[in-house]
Amino acid sequence: MIFGRLLLEKSNVKDGKSTLANALTPQQIVEELDKYIIGQFEAKRSVAIALRNRARRQMLAEDIQDEVSPKNIIMIGSTGVGKTEIARRLARLVDAPFIKVEASKYTEIGYVGRDVESMIRDLTETAIGRVKSEQTEAVEEKAREAAEERLLDYIFPVPRSLQQRPRLQDDALDEPEGEEEGELLQLPFDLDPDPEVEAEEVREKERERYLKTRERFRSWLREGRLEDKPVEINVKHQSMPFVEIFSPSGIEEMDINFKDMFSNILPNQTKKRRVPVSEARTILIQEEAEKLIDMDAVISEAIQRVENSGIVFLDEIDKIAGRESRHGPDISREGVQRDILPIIEGSTVTTKYGAVCTNHILFIAAGAFHVSSPSDLIPELQGRFPIRVELKSLNKSDFKSILTEPKNALVKQYAALLQTEGIAAEITDDAIGEIAALAFKVNESVEDIGARRLHTIMEKLFENLFFDAPDLDKDTVVIDAEYVKSELSDIVEDQDLSRYIL
Repeated sequence: MIFGRLLLEKSNVKDGKSTLANALTPQQIVEELDKYIIGQFEAKRSVAIALRNRARRQMLAEDIQDEVSPKNIIMIGSTGVGKTEIARRLARLVDAPFIKVEASKYTEIGYVGRDVESMIRDLTETAIGRVKSEQTEAVEEKAREAAEERLLDYIFPVPRSLQQRPRLQDDALDEPEGEEEGELLQLPFDLDPDPEVEAEEVREKERERYLKTRERFRSWLREGRLEDKPVEINVKHQSMPFVEIFSPSGIEEMDINFKDMFSNILPNQTKKRRVPVSEARTILIQEEAEKLIDMDAVISEAIQRVENSGIVFLDEIDKIAGRESRHGPDISREGVQRDILPIIEGSTVTTKYGAVCTNHILFIAAGAFHVSSPSDLIPELQGRFPIRVELKSLNKSDFKSILTEPKNALVKQYAALLQTEGIAAEITDDAIGEIAALAFKVNESVEDIGARRLHTIMEKLFENLFFDAPDLDKDTVVIDAEYVKSELSDIVEDQDLSRYIL
């Protein structure tokens, strides 16, 4: 306890508590994952602890924050047991920059293909988009007001007679165009001002009529009465010169950087587009929001989030496991491992937004490891994944739970699809048990693809119903064990058919 107080005494504990209060607890994370993923408690638990530790680190004093590195995780399990689903649900759950990549898509630096640093660039792009979206939401009200004014200008433009004045506000229309206007002529006698007064009165009446009509159009806009009406607007358009670059890999961002460079050099142009009012409003709101957003602040905040709370899910890491080939360089295996190593250890990656430090990015790797094992990874990389979790293969009971228990279970999805045709599907418990048993049997006899087998079986089971549904006179269809057997048993018993169909 004394040691713990020493670590916290220099930190801003108030901010730290706030960070922890806003973060999900490990139990809450597991409960959320339980809504969509059956079983695999150890994997959920490890991921939940790792995420919570990100928030705990924020409570520490600054000098020790740099010393606390994330405990990277390797999830080991055959295909279809929930590795990718955990990553997918995690991305929606955590309020942090998250990206899922496949290790097999990268090649060693210097060869054709994507280099491993591009995963950090992609993570930064994700964070930029998230922060920009948040900032856009914050200024949406102001952007909507400005867009409404521009839209009214397009729908009901200012008359030429009123465009002589700099703007339409009352104070602007009542002011002279220049201070020296009345000082140029100093005559000893007064001219008759009546023509000017009459002209001003005419202009004032015309201005009142214009503003009154403009307000009427404004009310129609807000009521949605003009949504489908076409309107011609000016939108930003930048014609980019075609530049084709032949370069080795490792410079894959060059085309993007050239595009950014030309965008800063070439002037912004506008082009006319004729679109419905509803679409015009969306375009104008986006343009006005971009004017209100401080992109420097967005980039700074995004990089800070990436460095302190970024998560990279590295799938198919088993595909790059293996030592150097005796028949030549293996540019997508050990070479990639050695390229990934400094990023996981902690290094600085240059992006078009600036340098990004990877010291505190959490890496979660996953792989089936059928023909290899984690020990086939280079020792240095093994040491950077201290937590290893094995996901269990699925049995009949798991399949039955997957069909019914998740929030958006397969049975609910297929029943909802039939409901769109006005047909209610009643799927009995014995039918669900039969589907689970058939899925387990095919996995054992053909190839174990986990829960993905349920998708192929359900699709085959509902194939005839989906085809005939528009012409059926029934409003209810009962699917029981007998129906499942009649549709699938012959295919399941014939291994050749089940291999190609299921």
